[in-house]
Amino acid sequence: MGEKIFGFHAIEESLKQATSGSILYLCRGMGGHTEALERQALLTGKVLVKKIAKVEMDRMVDQADHRGAVLDMPNPSVKGPSRIQNTTVKEFCAKLKDDESALVLVLDEITDPQNLGAILRSADQFSVALVVIPERRSAQANSTVVKVSSGAAQYVPMAVVTNLNREIDNLKSNGFWVYGADMNGKESYKVVFPKRTVLVMGNEGKGLNRLTKELCDQIVSIPMTGHIDSLNVSVATGILLYEVRRQQGVASITQK
Repeated sequence: MGEKIFGFHAIEESLKQATSGSILYLCRGMGGHTEALERQALLTGKVLVKKIAKVEMDRMVDQADHRGAVLDMPNPSVKGPSRIQNTTVKEFCAKLKDDESALVLVLDEITDPQNLGAILRSADQFSVALVVIPERRSAQANSTVVKVSSGAAQYVPMAVVTNLNREIDNLKSNGFWVYGADMNGKESYKVVFPKRTVLVMGNEGKGLNRLTKELCDQIVSIPMTGHIDSLNVSVATGILLYEVRRQQGVASITQK
């Protein structure tokens, strides 16, 4: 099999980009959402629909919560278009106009695919122009991430890099100001975010790496009044992305 995608929303979005050779597997006897997926798949003219027993589907995705549907898409060739919008920081910066604003999200060793998927969903909603993740010690955009993101992972441009700090420097040299998230930072609502902003989110446990933190122009935090001292990284990312966009105005959010 090629790339296995499960989760109704993720499959719906993936079917929009399905290529010949894709197969939609559905559990026999299930209706509702699976019938809608079957209709969408047949309308593409490219996707074969196969109905199988639940036990076969359980084996196919190693007991994952497939809800009765799995889309098998052939792995894209090196020369073919990728369903994930992969790019590089250099290519991204080269396309920016001199006065163009942009919001970039850098993820410093986010290792949980669930967190990465949720972050990418927020990134799509708040029109993040680029998400940068390291090649090592980081979750990658696999089928779990696509499912958790409800398919948003296929719309957010991503750069997978070998040296995160070097790419942060590249962004700074292209007019970006870099803000790292940390509990001891300045409250985000007191910070004025510029037109070109990079938000850096750290590892779920240890936070930002020391060298990465030193590259940031300012450290920001989310003011909290609860009984625990931290938020899940995906939740914190969504809050900070909203704050940046709130300051920049609704017009910034709608420009995609």
